[in-house]
Amino acid sequence: MNTLFWVLAGLLAYSAAAYWADAQGYLPDWVKVQGPLTTFHTKSGRVFLNWLAGPKRFWRAWTNIGLGATLVVMAGVFTLLLQRAIAIVRNPPAPSPVNDPQNVLVIPGVNEFLPLSVAPEIVVGLLVGLVVHEGGHGLLCRVGDIDIKSMGLVSLAILPVGAFVEPDEESQRRADRGARARMFAAGVTNNYAITFVAFALLVGPVVGSIAVAPGAAIGGVVPGSAAAEAGIESGDRIEGIGDQEIANGSELEAYLANSTQGEIQVRLGEGTETTVSRSLLVTTMAPDSPLAAEGEGEAGIDVNDTIVAVNGTETRTEKGFRDAIGNRSAVTLETADGRTTTGPMGVLAVATAPETTPGSSEASDHPLAAAGFPTQGRFLLLQIDGTVTHTPEDVTTALERVSAGEEVTIVAVVDGDRRTETVTLTQDYREGESGGYLGISPRAAYSGIETNSLGVKPYPADSFLSLLTGGEGSLLSRALLILVLPFIGIVGLGFEFNFPGFVAANQNFYQVTGPLEPLGGGVFLLANVLFWTGWINLNLAFFNCIPGYPLDGGRILRAATEAVVVRLPIEDKHTVTRTVTTSVGLAMLIALVLVLFGPQLLG
Repeated sequence: MNTLFWVLAGLLAYSAAAYWADAQGYLPDWVKVQGPLTTFHTKSGRVFLNWLAGPKRFWRAWTNIGLGATLVVMAGVFTLLLQRAIAIVRNPPAPSPVNDPQNVLVIPGVNEFLPLSVAPEIVVGLLVGLVVHEGGHGLLCRVGDIDIKSMGLVSLAILPVGAFVEPDEESQRRADRGARARMFAAGVTNNYAITFVAFALLVGPVVGSIAVAPGAAIGGVVPGSAAAEAGIESGDRIEGIGDQEIANGSELEAYLANSTQGEIQVRLGEGTETTVSRSLLVTTMAPDSPLAAEGEGEAGIDVNDTIVAVNGTETRTEKGFRDAIGNRSAVTLETADGRTTTGPMGVLAVATAPETTPGSSEASDHPLAAAGFPTQGRFLLLQIDGTVTHTPEDVTTALERVSAGEEVTIVAVVDGDRRTETVTLTQDYREGESGGYLGISPRAAYSGIETNSLGVKPYPADSFLSLLTGGEGSLLSRALLILVLPFIGIVGLGFEFNFPGFVAANQNFYQVTGPLEPLGGGVFLLANVLFWTGWINLNLAFFNCIPGYPLDGGRILRAATEAVVVRLPIEDKHTVTRTVTTSVGLAMLIALVLVLFGPQLLG
């Protein structure tokens, strides 16, 4: 049973116990129970709100700006939700962590993108968001002369999840539409403001005082690899190998690619050293490679295999692997478990779309199609005019020597068959490119085999820091990018790891510099508070902009609809208003259900 089941079971048990306690009269009048939600009511704080509402002209101007922004976001949220729901119905995606319903809950440890290690920072961000949101409603109630019946907190079971301001219904009905609309938009407006302040401080002075620590950051270690056997762990930094300093992940990659030493002395960030006995671990294997294993235990190469010999030559390193292959178009690979695989060695490639060939719109115009090669699917390119092609660079070098209109002899493996054909090259249409154009895009070197003689997964510490501090675009565009960081590793943006802030798993990869250096590790705590405060407030604002009751967006929709309908020459204005708002709200409810549960139900 998954975590979501136990969460729902706990909420059901809490609801039953709370209803029983209420029925027995054990709960005071200021505590109300509605299923798993408990509200705590108070009338305290109204005097403070009356004082704060003094400069009414300022608050009206402030929320007028917020109301305009909210209407734009409401339209965008409405469109995006409908488009996403329709896409799910037409082509249901497979269930994944991104669309798992339990990951909608803002509960650290239950939501796998919200780690327990930053639970305090998340709670702070949530409380700030709730206080400014509901405080905004209360403040604009008094600005619009709307009485407040009560205010308080909302908890989901024992977890505080919200706050509320309960306007007096009669006073609210007497207020003009503008006052009501500003009151409903005030919470979202304040969330926008907090997001702006939090992210401005985060990407400015705070993250500006954080730098990447020297060394290659290790985000993960493959079980059974050379690094794992030597005791290297996730979170370590490799600062040197032998006498060579390693400043970053690129230098580690370059060292592994060019060194033939089987035994190396690795120096870690904390000053410890360990001896690593390198072994050639397969980290990636293209499934359509002629050398790939068709199934577990069958002949062929698979991920996590260890290659020990190439063409009978023992090899433990990346350079040794390349040297043993040499200029051959066929190889024999031996793995540590005694299996032997023989097959072609080349570069996996795919034909580019026929439309990209200048002046052509039909597949028959493609250089490969004219020679009888298929223009769909991948194939293994072995040679171009006698030049062996193991890598994309080999393909580029071979084509630079020939011009458009010339013929080249292509040797390739297509659908398991070795073929030799003559292809006439076309003019290369790409700007700044010379030579003939073959119409292919090389995708994977060495028949789709990628190896790592250390068995570590580099952590992109510098890339994450650049996403927070650098890049072009407005603060809004960068804020939207920050929204994706907690699950960026699974949304197809080229990252293998998520970034939930500066947590225990990655703090070793960063160091504090600049004017905030005296704060030491406190800078990471401050960065996390700002990160999650901005993240939660922006999500809270977007969620409340959904145009469906009882969210703020639904209430604003009703006020806006009334303002339009009242000008129409119809008698039953109330029915028309209710029809519009109910229809939109129902559409949003269905869309939300499909977005949350569609992949599990339809995928």
